Amino acid sequence: MTPGKLRALCLSFNGSAEDFPFDAATSVFRVEGRMFALTALDASPLKVSLKCDPDEAVRLRGEHPELIVPGWHLNKRHWNTVTADADLPDRVVRELTEDSYDLVVAGLPRATRLRLDRP
Repeated sequence: MTPGKLRALCLSFNGSAEDFPFDAATSVFRVEGRMFALTALDASPLKVSLKCDPDEAVRLRGEHPELIVPGWHLNKRHWNTVTADADLPDRVVRELTEDSYDLVVAGLPRATRLRLDRP
């Protein structure tokens, strides 16, 4: 996964937006003001922090101990930091990013969810 592909993926979701609340190098991707991805796109290796179901987070860390770790500076129960440009297939990074977005959207009010579901 390249930085450009990761950025494009995060911005491809309905209602997603990018901002830089921490510093000029750290991209935060949000939906309705709620963060679903956090990354420094110019860092090497490329890492992205993604929201995750707590049980799934533990399972993923066990399957990929060097590539998926507890979220750095985030709630480690609900966030994983994923090394996106290493041996982890792009498909897995895409799925984890989509799952993160979906988890955040699921916590939004019903009317907002319905609005986001429209093409």
